Amino acid sequence: MSQSAIGFLDLSEGEEPGSEVTTHWCSVAYWELRQRVGRLYTLHEPYLCIFQDLPHGNGLSLSLVQEPTSVDCVKRTREKIGLGLVLSREADGVWLYNRSGYPVFVNSPTLDNPSSRASVVIKVNPGYSMNIFNYDMASVLRAVKERHCLDGPYDPTSIRISFAKGWGPSYHRQFITSCPAWLEVLLNVNR
Repeated sequence: MSQSAIGFLDLSEGEEPGSEVTTHWCSVAYWELRQRVGRLYTLHEPYLCIFQDLPHGNGLSLSLVQEPTSVDCVKRTREKIGLGLVLSREADGVWLYNRSGYPVFVNSPTLDNPSSRASVVIKVNPGYSMNIFNYDMASVLRAVKERHCLDGPYDPTSIRISFAKGWGPSYHRQFITSCPAWLEVLLNVNR
């Protein structure tokens, strides 16, 4: 694999020359609190860099879709996004690499405890990576997940990622919609 211009491994190197990816593998929505900001970003490439603002960046620049805000917690969190993160589609699942100077927090169906109703939120520290959606585990969960155990709507292919702020039973914020800046990743897996 070769290094791309922005310092990441070129994940598309093994593809046939001239081959064209016709379907997307995920869509990404950026949210501030309960408000979606910008359009739904559809991803065909094997990876996506999501960042606040870079002088020479290739990917989704959140600063280009954000509106001016008077909400202090949103302003402070925007400043912490920095280099952001990389989402990468690999053979075993979807990986996240945290390039930010602050932790990101992740919830995914394949990270949840299958015998619990509570969603698990995992902290990914700066400089660390994690498989945030395991394809094999997702197949097992689809086969065994009992719908009557769930409270409210459930999307087995949706990942939520919050910048710098956690949520859930262990945090001040109980719901991701209380987080100042977050992503919703909608995977195109068996849809």
